[in-house]
Order: sequence, then structure tokens, then C-alpha cells
Amino acid sequence: MDETFLLVLLVGFLAQIIDGALGMGYGVTSTSFLLTLGVPPAPASASVHTAEIFTCGVSGISHLRLGNVDRALFRGLVVPGIIGGVLGAYVLTTLPGEKIRPFVSLYLLVMGLLIIRKAFTRTAQTPGPPRVRRLGLAGGFLDAIGGGGWGPVVTSTLVANGSHPRFAIGSVNLAEFFVTVAQVATFFLTIGILHWRIIVALILGGVAAAPLAAYVCKKLPARSLMVMVGVLIVVLSVRTIHQALF
Repeated sequence: MDETFLLVLLVGFLAQIIDGALGMGYGVTSTSFLLTLGVPPAPASASVHTAEIFTCGVSGISHLRLGNVDRALFRGLVVPGIIGGVLGAYVLTTLPGEKIRPFVSLYLLVMGLLIIRKAFTRTAQTPGPPRVRRLGLAGGFLDAIGGGGWGPVVTSTLVANGSHPRFAIGSVNLAEFFVTVAQVATFFLTIGILHWRIIVALILGGVAAAPLAAYVCKKLPARSLMVMVGVLIVVLSVRTIHQALF
């Protein structure tokens, strides 16, 4: 075990704590860290999504068994999400890593700012459901490009437009498994899965964090955790943008 393996294991641990407590944030947190370590955007996204298959699968099945899935909402999200995810993964693999890195970091920077904003504002309820298929398409595309964002983009939009949080989270989590599998298959067919040690470290860290994440979710105020996560992502993204441009 070298220093990088242990560091990525810690990243996987912290990302799972965040995701387990908030229901979102695993992808953007892990990808932000990997970019700062010098991993190119496409392999970073591929590694994070490969590791995420395991957590998404367990989460989706759990929500399904607990009756948290709105089947109509799930069906509206899953196919467009897969299409958007495949397109995003393919676009990411065709662009030069060094040139796209600042743009991916800029996207993650925006996501971090949105998480901080969400911590201090109440979700506004607006009448009528959002256009679910378009939301799934956009969520899948941005998730692949940025290495994360399906949860923050899709779940937040659904809840903001009046969907019941329980069914929004459950349906989005189950759909995310299929979207993630499609993204990983695209990465595998285009660039291959290159960083197996990173993937293993992310998985081990996430598995170790799962029980503690549930405890954190119960004890730590969501607002405090969201602010910490948002600030962390913003700092990491600004650092990566600065390194790429200067």
C-alpha cells in the first residue's frame, strides 16, 4: 500500500460519509479529489463510476424493497438518463484531458456553490412536475462529464418542483444504478478501465464508511455537512483550475 492508495481510500471513505448523510455528493467529491491528484477527467470519471456501481446497486435495491420508488418516475428517468450518460461519457473520452480539465473543474465549482446555497435556503415548492425525461437526459450527461452530479441535479430539481422527497430520492437512486452501468460500459469500450487500484481503494473506503455514514446522517446537522462539502469542492476545483491555467 503506497501513499496514493491510502489517500484514495480515505477519499472513498469521506465521499461515502458525505453521500450516506446527504443522499448525494459521492461523485463530485471523489472526482474533485482525483483531479487534484492529477488523474485526467475521463479516467477519473470512469474510476468513480465503476466504484459507484456497488453503492448504487445496494442503495437502489434497498429503496425498492422499502417501497420508496415511484415506478412511473423511475421509468421517466432511467432511459433518458442512460442516453445522457452514454453521450456524456463518450464526449468526455474524445476530448483532450488537459484541455477539458478546467471546464470539468468549473462545473464542479458550480456544483459546490449550489450545495452551499442549498444549505442556507429552503427548497421552494413550485406547482407541477418538472419535465422528467429532459431532466434525466441532462442529469446523465452532466454526471458523466463531471464525474458526479446525478443526485444534486436530479433529486434537487424533483424536490424543488414538488415531488415527495421519499419517492424522489428512491426513484433517482434506483435509476442511478442503470445510468452508472451504462456510463462504465461506455468508458470500458472507449478508453478501458485504467486505474484499478484507484477503483479498489474507493470501494474499500466506501464499504468501510457505510455504517459510520448512517450514524453521521443521524447525528450531524445536514446544513453543517452540506456547507463543509460545498466549501471543500469549491477549494479543490479552484486549485485545479489555477493549476491548469497558470
